[in-house]
Parts: sequence; structure tokens; C-alpha cells
Amino acid sequence: MLATILTALFSSSSFHYHSAPNKPNHKRSKRNQVRLSFSMICCSSSSIAILSTASRIDGTVSRTRTRNSLSLLSHSFHLQVNVNGNHQLFIRRRISRWCRVSPNASSSLELPLLPFNTNEVLVPSESKTLHLYEARYLALLEESLLRKKLFVHFVLDPILISNSGTEASFAARYGCLVIIENIERLDVGALVSIRGIGRVKLLNFVQSEPYLKGEVIPLQDRFIGANEISSKVIAVKDALRSLNSLEIKLKAPKEELLQTCIANSLTWAEKEPSLECDQSFIPSPAERISFAAFQPITRSTQSETLKLQQQKLRAMDLKDTLQRLDNSLDLVNENISMVAAKLAIQSLEMQ
Repeated sequence: MLATILTALFSSSSFHYHSAPNKPNHKRSKRNQVRLSFSMICCSSSSIAILSTASRIDGTVSRTRTRNSLSLLSHSFHLQVNVNGNHQLFIRRRISRWCRVSPNASSSLELPLLPFNTNEVLVPSESKTLHLYEARYLALLEESLLRKKLFVHFVLDPILISNSGTEASFAARYGCLVIIENIERLDVGALVSIRGIGRVKLLNFVQSEPYLKGEVIPLQDRFIGANEISSKVIAVKDALRSLNSLEIKLKAPKEELLQTCIANSLTWAEKEPSLECDQSFIPSPAERISFAAFQPITRSTQSETLKLQQQKLRAMDLKDTLQRLDNSLDLVNENISMVAAKLAIQSLEMQ
């Protein structure tokens, strides 16, 4: 069942940003025609639950439970559902090295999980608006409100592990704890404004219907002395403010927000977030600021947006605050040059 749900989620997104004009197409495969395969592959720093599944022969009842979670250097869990008159399930495990994870109960949370494509990764300090309208995601929204407005934004990364075109495999990556900042109820669904708080690691799935739910623990950078990093933080903040000053001079469409994404993220990162959860889920000020640069610039081209997505993925993978700050400074200086060039073109066009 979890395999079917994740495959359906990936093949037809059931939520979208406020800017997306069209509703997605929801196509479901019939039970007697579907042949699905679900695989989760995590890198050395990742953790995942081992899944086991039990189903009736007719496929009308399916149940998924979790067992002890493992931290793996190299592994693959492959769950295949083959429905051709019979219901056959098996799990294949390939493990090269592993160690058991024993998360501290006080630093783990059980929260709803909302999956996205790889080009929609959310970094800490970033904000965006979602349009949720399916019943299952509205139910996720209601539970999040009961859980202090928190849920987890994560990426389903497709991975090819078979030559068969009928198999779909995914890695659960780039988890980010988010808080709901605002909700606007609509005739159909709701517009939900969210803010990325900090990275999290998924330990295991505890629910697959009507929406995903899992246990997560905080994932933060390695500790670095304050003296070594403070000067770099100041340099990044100064560069971000310079970029913002240039960006607000760009002629933007009327529907654009008055505040730039850079200024919005930096303002949030500089403040100490007030969250009703374990403080280990809240990154340090330096780590928060190191993510603030990875925001879209006004009038970005498609190629610039795609490049930013790749930089965001690398930023999420890093565990060194100083290295991310260096990368941020390089990105901001690049963007300053780019915006300055766009301003020069804009000035010529207005003459």
C-alpha cells in the first residue's frame, strides 16, 4: 500500500503552489493491472525504517508496519507488488554496513509528511505558499494544526534500479521541518504559507493513509567555534543586504511581493524562532543565516532557477556551516553581478 501511495504521489502531484494555474491530473491504476515496485535508498547520513507489509489475496486490505530503524552506509529496500490475479509481495535487502539507531525520545517527533519532487526542495528559512485541496491533504493540514502547526516537507527522489519501465523507485531525502505561518481558507481547499525551520532525518514511517506520517529527528551541522564563524556570518549578512538593495530596484510585476525573498529569509534567520518543540530542532543562528542566500531573485530566468535548485540540494547535503557560508557568499556575489547587469539593461530600456 505504501508503494502504491508513493508512486501515485510522485506521478501526479496532489498539491501545488499558489502560482500554479492548473490542477494536477489524478490518474489511478486499476488494482488488477498494477505492477509497482518501491525502493528507498539512503546515503551514509540517512536513516530509514525497514518496511514489512501484509495483504489479503484479493488486495482489498493492506497493512504496513515499521520495525527497528537502521542507519546504513549503503543499502536498498525493494518492495514489489505484483497484481496479476495473485498478490505477491517480497522484500529484498542489500546491506553493506549498518549500525542501529537509538534516537532519544525527547528529540524525536511524529509528524505528518508532505512529499515533493526534487525541483521543489525547501531549505531552512525559506517560505512558500501551497494550495492544498484534496481531502487527504486537508486532513494533514488539520493534524498539523493540532501538532503545533508543524509538519515535514521532504523530497521523493526517483532512482532507477531496474531496466523494467514498470518499476518506480524513490529515495526519501531533504527533509525539512516546517511551521504553518498563515492559512487562507478557500471555496476549494486552502492556501497555506509555510516556513522551513531546520533539516530532519526520517527514521521510519508510522502511517500511510490517508497521508504519510513518520518519526523524525533533528539534523544539524557539526559544531564550529563561534570566533571562527562570526566574521563569515557578518560578511554574508552584509552581502545579502547589498543584494536586497539592488533587487528592489528591479522593475517587477504588480503581483510580486513588496519584500524580496532574500530579505524575508534573512529577517527570519536573524530572529530566534519561537517554536513549541524540542530546541534541538532549531538550527543555530549561523546555520540559519547560511541558508538565507538560497532564495530566488526577482525576474529569475528558468536556467537561473534550475541552477538555484541544484545549489539548494548541495546546501542541504552539507554539514559544515562554514563551508555553506562560503558557498552562500559566492552565490550572493554572483547574484549581485547578475542583478547589476539586469539593472543596466532596465535603465537602457527606460531611456
